[in-house]
Amino acid sequence: MTRPTPATLLRVGLPLLLLAVLAYLPYVPASIPGLLPGRINGPGSMQLLATCLVFAGFALSYDVLFGRTGLLSFGHALFVAAGSYLLTVSLSTWSLPLPVAILAALGGTTMLALVVGGVALRVGGIAFAMVTLAFAQAASIIVLRDPGGVTGGEEGKALNRDAVPSILVGVQNAPYRYWLALAFVTVAFVLVRLLVRSRAGHAMAAVRENEGRAAVLGLTTYRVKLLAIVVGSFLGGLGGVVHALVLGGSSPSLTSAEFTLSLLVMVVLGGAGSTWGAVLGGFLYHYADARLVEAGGSGVFDVLPDTLRAVLSQPLFILGAFFVVVVYFAPSGLTGLGGRLIRKTGAS
Repeated sequence: MTRPTPATLLRVGLPLLLLAVLAYLPYVPASIPGLLPGRINGPGSMQLLATCLVFAGFALSYDVLFGRTGLLSFGHALFVAAGSYLLTVSLSTWSLPLPVAILAALGGTTMLALVVGGVALRVGGIAFAMVTLAFAQAASIIVLRDPGGVTGGEEGKALNRDAVPSILVGVQNAPYRYWLALAFVTVAFVLVRLLVRSRAGHAMAAVRENEGRAAVLGLTTYRVKLLAIVVGSFLGGLGGVVHALVLGGSSPSLTSAEFTLSLLVMVVLGGAGSTWGAVLGGFLYHYADARLVEAGGSGVFDVLPDTLRAVLSQPLFILGAFFVVVVYFAPSGLTGLGGRLIRKTGAS
């Protein structure tokens, strides 16, 4: 029997150690001033960390398309929103039990991915991106128009709390919502890693590197790309379900093109085509966005000149500037930069 190498033990042991540390955080009463709003296991910190983990899962789902298969989609928000709204509508309007509502949300999202992907993949390149954007914008208009009072319009759709387990409701139960988000990103991480190592994952990598050569080698590139859309959309829909449970409802912001663009930024920021990169990019992007919004509203920039204060009080400006710097100095993302630093340290 072959003994595992130190590299294998490190590759398996580090994620398990990180997972154990993250799972233990709700028991840590310490405070980290400036980084978290209060105690680590306080409701505010738990809710912030839970949302960051959900966005890390969103980034993983988008990386299946963009990082793994090379598909630039501007409509991924459609599938995240579909999972979220199908859950809240199933619970609030159709009065379905939670397990059935979750299955309906995931099934509906998968069917939607098959339809949208089947149509959009008839074209390629920027035309594909525009077709996906058109589908997402049409869904956004429907959500905002609130036909029949189903979607809640601009105010969103609240979750029927009577249909949700009591441990997921209320400020005092924030740790349970955090564990739910952690479970989601763990499942998404494992599924993406298994996909990457499978024959389908190798086929996606071949399509990403050179679609024409992959077709010559006998791969049905249309099916490979459709599979990537379905898998990424399923994970995005699952994230939408968890997002609704963590935040207590569905928000129309999930249907916007800006949301998909933010997913693209997360993936590129962390490192496209890297599982850890997507997780890191999604987590850090949402954390920075949330903390910058809080800082802008707290008056911390009031001592600055008016022009500088007006600029720095806009989180998107700071995040955009940081994104430009990262792309310029680290084109392969934060994980690529970290890998280069580790190799240089080891070489010296």
